[in-house]
Parts: sequence; structure tokens; C-alpha cells
Amino acid sequence: MENDLNGKIILVTGSSRGIGKSAALMLAKAGARIIVHYSRNSKAADEVLQQLGEQALFAVKADLGNAEEIRAMVESIIHQTGRIDVLVNNAAVHANMRPLENSFETWFDEWNRIVTANLSGTACLSFLVSKAMLKTGGGRIINISSRGAFRGEPEAWAYGASKGGLNSLGQSMAKALAPENIFVFTIAPGLVSTDMSEDNLTGPQGDEIRNQSPFGRVARPEEVGKIVVFFAGEAPEFMTGCIVDINGASYLRT
Repeated sequence: MENDLNGKIILVTGSSRGIGKSAALMLAKAGARIIVHYSRNSKAADEVLQQLGEQALFAVKADLGNAEEIRAMVESIIHQTGRIDVLVNNAAVHANMRPLENSFETWFDEWNRIVTANLSGTACLSFLVSKAMLKTGGGRIINISSRGAFRGEPEAWAYGASKGGLNSLGQSMAKALAPENIFVFTIAPGLVSTDMSEDNLTGPQGDEIRNQSPFGRVARPEEVGKIVVFFAGEAPEFMTGCIVDINGASYLRT
């Protein structure tokens, strides 16, 4: 099998940093044309566009907690490019909510913010992009989930629940969309060395976190990026609906 990404138009959400940035750069190296999505940091998005060089298309801004901004973003992309061949649902928000220490009002506000962005926003975007893919003969959707969907997140209930929901969403979409030549894959990383995890890795729990894996470290963004590239191109369509772990054997499930 060959990784045929030349000329493919790929939207990577949350690609101004971390896993999304790494995936965007690796997809571009494989020949894809990249649309960089960001929610706040336009400077970082512009820097990624520069690094992408001639494989860059443009950057788009949208709050994935806002359905109308998502709709406007997709309409703008389709107007400019005519299609989206691959969608990488990478963007997510995380917070240690310490639920037993907070008031109900504080906890519920955080719950809504995180679940809306991570699950509802991803569902809205996937719905709209899959509608566009129907008109162009198909495509691929890649969801970035988390090992937290399986092992539980005692201080981040909303994050764990949103990623568990994302796993189920991806499998439901896979069954519904396979007849339409749209294939859905999910990647479930453990902790990855990004700015989102920096505080945990440099804090007092850093060594304990790294030693959860027999490698004594967490994943590098490019290790997740390699799987994104595989699913975007050469992965066989019969893998649709799968959830692939990449956590360095820090959490094993059967």
C-alpha cells in the first residue's frame, strides 16, 4: 500500500500547537494540503502556515464550543476549496476540575464547557464535513481520543466522559458512513509531551507519570502524528471503526 496524500485537502483542528501541529507538518510532508484551525492564537497558526510552506492552504478560526462558528468555518472552507478530503478532530480542552472540592455551579460550568467543545463541537464538525464528503465521493475522519476514556479521569470527569463519548461517536459514524465511502478512525493516546501536559510533567507527579510506561517517558507528538498520516492515507478501509491505543503500555485493555 502507498500513502497517497498528494493533493488531498486536510483540515486539522487545533493545529496551531501540540499533536495537531505535529500531525499537520507530517501530513504536509506526505503531500497533503493543510488547513490550519485555531481558536485563539492566530500568531501560532500563522507560524505553522509558514512552516508548512507551499503545502499550506490557509488558517481558519472557530470556537468549537459554538455551533454557528463551526458551520461558518465549514462553509468558508468549502467555498474556497470545494472539498475536504480528510478531517482530523484533534482540538480539545482539558481541566482538572477537582469535583469534590468545587461548588456545583463551578463544576457544572466546567462540565458544560469541556463536553461542549470536545464532544458536541466535534460531532457538529464531523456531521457538516461528512455532508460535504458525500458530495465529493467520500473521505476520512480521524478522531484523537485519550486513554482517559478507558481508565477514568478522577480529577477531570468531563474530559474523560467527552473522550469516551468521542469513541462511541466514531464507531457510530463508522457504521453509518462506510456505505458512503467515508471511513472513521480513532486514536487514543496516553499523555503526550505537549504544552497541555507540561505542568503535569514538570510538577511533582512528573516522574510517576513517566514511569507509568515501561519506556519511562510519555509519547512524543510525532509518534501520534505517524498514526494520523497512516489513517489519512494507506490504512485499509476495513479498519473503519477502530480505536488504536498509543500509550507506551501505560494502560492495557482487552
